[in-house]
Amino acid sequence: MKKILITGGAGYIGSMLSTKLVELGYQVTVLDNFSFTKNSLSHLYVFKNFKLIEGDVLNKKLFKKLISQNNIIIPLAALVGAPLCEKNKRKTIELNLNSVKFLIKNLNKNQKVLYPTTNSGYGIGAKNKYCDENTELSPISLYGRTKVNAEKEILKFKNSICFRLATVFGFSYRMRSDLLVNNFVQAAIKKNFLLIYEPHFRRNYIHIRDVVNVFTHSIKNFEKMKSKTYNVGLSSANLTKIQLAKEIKKKVKTLKIKIGHNKKDPDQRDYYVSNKRIENTGFRTKYNLQDGIDELVTFFKVSNENFINNY
Repeated sequence: MKKILITGGAGYIGSMLSTKLVELGYQVTVLDNFSFTKNSLSHLYVFKNFKLIEGDVLNKKLFKKLISQNNIIIPLAALVGAPLCEKNKRKTIELNLNSVKFLIKNLNKNQKVLYPTTNSGYGIGAKNKYCDENTELSPISLYGRTKVNAEKEILKFKNSICFRLATVFGFSYRMRSDLLVNNFVQAAIKKNFLLIYEPHFRRNYIHIRDVVNVFTHSIKNFEKMKSKTYNVGLSSANLTKIQLAKEIKKKVKTLKIKIGHNKKDPDQRDYYVSNKRIENTGFRTKYNLQDGIDELVTFFKVSNENFINNY
């Protein structure tokens, strides 16, 4: 049985990924410091092939021990999002970059690493051209820079695969409402109003369950895929912010959309992304944007929870 260590496994992506890998029968160990919630993995406690450790990747003795005990390492532990990283610059570098360097230094040649980075490294893309894995990276935030540099460190280790994830959306056991699609749908349901700055900014999107699926796909196809980086997004969802808002309005017909002109969006990313390389490995997304919007509309209609977001 493959033994898998997931750092940050109680988070937005981690809680969904941990659940899927446990259900598939892998021996899963999660290391998490529970900075946002302690309840996102409670449904897994009954499983014999699940182990939960409250701790931190910055505890080098603990992290080194856990690395040595597992076949596959999935390092999700990070400070995520430009605003959070700007508030915690020193910890961002320690967590997002230095912990990855430590991981690589303590691996043996037979272990495998699956690393999620971000396509925000593309920064501001050319207006009439898709960004692919060969496009020059020009991150415009500390978050983007640390993830780009961590990807370079990971790829020095040949038994690795990196995923440049599009903006993720959809329900998770550790829910976030600050991610763009989630945030827009929440505002549509709770306020019936969306104020959008710089509506022409482009972005690619991916459902969280398809993020999980790309990890399971890569475990099964590791030898064919290793030593490379892959963009992972919905090829049908390269959209501007105003296009996204109009997709949501199809489901929330009374939604009022207003364009704001008096300030800039703090997130200046603007690009379209090609996902052909991952599709050429046989991977196909199963959830489109409207699936996710439907799911989120249902969720936010019944939820009164105040989410602890990343920023």
